[in-house]
Amino acid sequence: RAFAFAVRIVKLCKFLEKQSGVSKNIINQLLDAATSVGANLEEAVAGQSKADFIHKNAIALKEARESNYWLRLINATNNFRPQIRAGIIELESESMEMARIIAKRIVSTKRNR
Repeated sequence: RAFAFAVRIVKLCKFLEKQSGVSKNIINQLLDAATSVGANLEEAVAGQSKADFIHKNAIALKEARESNYWLRLINATNNFRPQIRAGIIELESESMEMARIIAKRIVSTKRNR
C-alpha cells in the first residue's frame, strides 16, 4: 500500500513539475516525505529489535502526516481542474489512512513488548 502510494506521488510530482506553478521546493518536500513512508516501513520489517521496529514505524508515521500536509498545501494554493483536485484529495485521504494504520501498529507493538 505504501509502495502504491509512493508510485502515485512520483507520478503526481512529475505532473506538477511540468503542468503547474507549484514551487519545486514544495514538490521535492512532498516527494521526499511520501517516498520515505514505504522505505521506513521496509526498514521496520528488518528491525533489529522491537524498539527499532517501533522507531522506524514512528518515522513512517511522521512522514505520512507530513505528506498529507504538503498535499493539502498544494491543493489549497493552486486552482487545479476538478479531476486533478480530486486525485490530490484522494492521496490526502490515503496518507491519513496509512498514518492511522501505522499508529495502530506502533500501539500494538508497544502493548506486546
